[in-house]
Amino acid sequence: MKPFLKWAGNKFQIVKQVREILPMGKRLIEPFVGSGAVFLNTDYPQYMLSDANGDLIHLYTTLQEEGEPFVAYCRQFFGPDHNNPDVYYGRRALFNDTEDKRLRSALFLYLNRHCYNGLCRYNAMGGFNVPFGRYKYPYFPDKELLFFVARASHATFQQADFIESMRQAEAGDVVYCDPPYVPLSETANFTSYRAGGFDSQAQQNLADEIRKLATRGIPVLVSNHDTPFVREIYAGAEIVGLQVQRFISRDGKNRNKAGEVLALFR
Repeated sequence: MKPFLKWAGNKFQIVKQVREILPMGKRLIEPFVGSGAVFLNTDYPQYMLSDANGDLIHLYTTLQEEGEPFVAYCRQFFGPDHNNPDVYYGRRALFNDTEDKRLRSALFLYLNRHCYNGLCRYNAMGGFNVPFGRYKYPYFPDKELLFFVARASHATFQQADFIESMRQAEAGDVVYCDPPYVPLSETANFTSYRAGGFDSQAQQNLADEIRKLATRGIPVLVSNHDTPFVREIYAGAEIVGLQVQRFISRDGKNRNKAGEVLALFR
């Protein structure tokens, strides 16, 4: 099942390869859950799903708690009358100003399906600032939302940074890390999906935390771009290289394949 959110770096297209490499365990921990493609397409008894993006996590917990009534509430924000720049920018402003968490969660879904390329980006003040996407018929992901609701009964969601969530791992857990990727070039850096971004030091810190878990007998699979820097910080892992189609550009001619790696530490 595809995730109900559009998401840069969505793992749906390589979920088969991820499943083949991930060891079995009693619980899968994802410190960078993103759109939840791996969660939705694996079968662990329990999940602990974290992300630093509070809007994302609150949307997930609201879906988990309310189920179908919240899906129906979100549906009212979709349709031809809701797909124009004036409505979009009005709702973007409302999203940035409202203190109503339920409304903010519904608007987060609306913005995701109507904004440019499905990006999730905030300015320095924490305001969502992605422009209108100009899609002809934005899709309301009804079946995907309901599938998520059914799967969420086995999951715990938390807003946390990767260090906090990884340090909760216990014997029998398996960890999958899908961090913002190391850029392939200085002009291809799409890691600022939240304030602060994810720089090279953060990548190194993540690799250090992964090794700490591996030494405790907790296997960790991590994905990233295939670059010399990534190969260096993942040295010693079992590495599988992939060529993956990029979808970050709306220009189909520029959607080339990029090298990625899946690195297993155990």
